[in-house]
Amino acid sequence: MTLTTPALLFPAISLLLLAYTNRFLTLAQLIRKLAEEDRDTHHEVAARQILMLRKRITLTKRMQMAGVSSFLLCTLSMFALFLSLTLLGMVLFGISLITLSVSLCFSLWEVKISTNALNVQLQDLEVLNRHRASGAAGERDDSDDTPRDL
Repeated sequence: MTLTTPALLFPAISLLLLAYTNRFLTLAQLIRKLAEEDRDTHHEVAARQILMLRKRITLTKRMQMAGVSSFLLCTLSMFALFLSLTLLGMVLFGISLITLSVSLCFSLWEVKISTNALNVQLQDLEVLNRHRASGAAGERDDSDDTPRDL
């Protein structure tokens, strides 16, 4: 194994950490927005969203920690290979790949929860639209009974 093998992983890990940071910032914005809405109206959907957001934050933290650990281990692997400690470099690189895989698994889990949260929001919108439609139909029925001037 040469020094360039772990170096090939650097751009991938860097991009992955950037994507994780963007997901974290999006979560932070969602939480702030939900907190603002919750102050105005207490609502069952908001409570369900809060539970999912809390889990997503935990997973985001874990995937970032695993990603950073992978990056650090990859760096240590390169340093060990630079010092001609081939076996140590290979072991560190292997552990780096494992922690990167763990990070990706956490990311996959977080995406699953994210899509579930979107489905909760869509269900709430569907209920609201049905309620509005039934209210509008009721208004039309009432207006048909009233006499009109010609």
